[in-house]
Amino acid sequence: MSNKISYSFLIVLVFGVFTSTAQDRQKDTIDTDVVNVIKPYTPTISDAFKIKETPTINDSTTGKKKEIKYNIFSIPVASTFTPAKGKAASVDKEKPVKLYDNYASLGVGTYTTILGEIYLNHELSNTERVGGYFSHHSSAGDIEGINFDNNFSETGLNAHYSQKLSDYAWKVEGGFQLQSFNWYGVPDQSIDRFDVDHSFYTANVGGQVTFEDAIIDNVNVLYRRFGDDQDSGENRFVISSGFDIPVADENINTEVTIDYIGGSFDRSYLIDEELNYGNINVGIAPSYQMTQDDLTVNVGAQLVYFNDIENSKNKLFIYPNVTASYRLVDEIMIAYAGIEGGLIQNSYYQFAQDNPFVSPTLFVAPTDQVYNASIGLKGRLSNNLSYNVSGHYMADNNKALFKSNPLLGTAEENYQFGNSLGVVYDDVTTYSVAGALNFDVNRNFKLALKAQYFGYSTDVEAEAWNLPDIEASLFLDYQIDEHWFAGANLFFVGERKDQFAIEQSFFPVDDPMTVTLDSFFDINAHVGYKINSQWSVFAKANNIANQDYQRWMNYPVQGIQFLAGTTYQFDF
Repeated sequence: MSNKISYSFLIVLVFGVFTSTAQDRQKDTIDTDVVNVIKPYTPTISDAFKIKETPTINDSTTGKKKEIKYNIFSIPVASTFTPAKGKAASVDKEKPVKLYDNYASLGVGTYTTILGEIYLNHELSNTERVGGYFSHHSSAGDIEGINFDNNFSETGLNAHYSQKLSDYAWKVEGGFQLQSFNWYGVPDQSIDRFDVDHSFYTANVGGQVTFEDAIIDNVNVLYRRFGDDQDSGENRFVISSGFDIPVADENINTEVTIDYIGGSFDRSYLIDEELNYGNINVGIAPSYQMTQDDLTVNVGAQLVYFNDIENSKNKLFIYPNVTASYRLVDEIMIAYAGIEGGLIQNSYYQFAQDNPFVSPTLFVAPTDQVYNASIGLKGRLSNNLSYNVSGHYMADNNKALFKSNPLLGTAEENYQFGNSLGVVYDDVTTYSVAGALNFDVNRNFKLALKAQYFGYSTDVEAEAWNLPDIEASLFLDYQIDEHWFAGANLFFVGERKDQFAIEQSFFPVDDPMTVTLDSFFDINAHVGYKINSQWSVFAKANNIANQDYQRWMNYPVQGIQFLAGTTYQFDF
């Protein structure tokens, strides 16, 4: 009984404690506690259980592996196979082309044409060379519709000697040329024939010296005597030198020129009175080149002192000499511009070379080219194609123009029948637009195209006599294979103006008549075959279109022409 009372009392006591504790917790408030993390959680992966590669088999039925022994019996076998030794593949090489320093060429053709050339160049030593050149070109003429002799002949001979030393090199040369032509451009070919032949001769001697690492770069000297069978003669002496003037660690490139010309004609065209002319020009032209990145500029000027010896007059001319270029896109597009000028020394020699039908009655004077301004673009469109487009504007005072001489009613000389040309001077302004393309497809094929349009403005003369409004050309060279080669060229010349007049006792019988010379084109081609390294044969065709054009008024040219010949190259 007492034990039961004790257990009952213990149960009541425990229940009371729990009840009191529950009531106290209901009265508690939640406090803010700070939890300090002593170590971050770092999970790990335990190694996986791997099955052994060779598990232990506890099987009473498994048999033991038998040990196998191998025996190799070597039996010799006879063999007849022998491997070939390795050999590098060979590359086919072209045989080096043998180059010769000398050649001789001879060709004959229609109109009894003869064309011959000999070029010699011999090395005397490592520093000395000697050479020469001979050429001949003649034709019987036989131009259709011409009643007068129209044959021509040109023969030239030139020789030179040169030596190259450690500090300088020098060269001396001399030559002679003989030319014969006919004034066959008589307006009325039905009149009785008379002798219309005339000839020119030229003799020249000159030399040059070039220096290495010196203030003076070069010195050039030329003396030329030119005359005809009409008692005309001309002397020309030119000496020029180029040197560098150091200024503030820069070099000013300077050229100095002394140019003398003097000559005489037996008479003038209208009066039987001797014509004399002579002048001397002394010029200096300093220039400085500036380069920065893709820009190149040449800044300079030219000063020329002119002394007219015959008329005792002198004058000082100053000309600009400025050019610039800028690479817009590397080699693809290059812009360039410039303005230049100069005193052009005209001569009887140059007039006769440009037009062999001039009369020996010319007035020779220099041309004052006040300026020649240009602007253009050039570059390469590809590795094989290059181009050049440009525009020009020129002002020439006292520009020389070829103009037909009047037909004299009292003609005494064989060039006074309206069959020769003279020279007149006028102030001419010229503007032009030009374009050129060059195709270098490969080493064996080259093609060049060029065209230019001209516009003229004169001061006194009615027209810019005998100057074309358009000029164009095409050149083609093709090496077909190792033996065959061919080429062609085409020239186009636009319309020109000339004047025809008849005079009687210094008075014109009729008003001068302006004549328009038609435009023309001339196509020429050639083909050749190289027999071996020394011998080759060739054939040429000129004026293939058989154009009956007039280069000068009343001067038609030969029709289609053929020529064949051979060339021999050699050394000695």
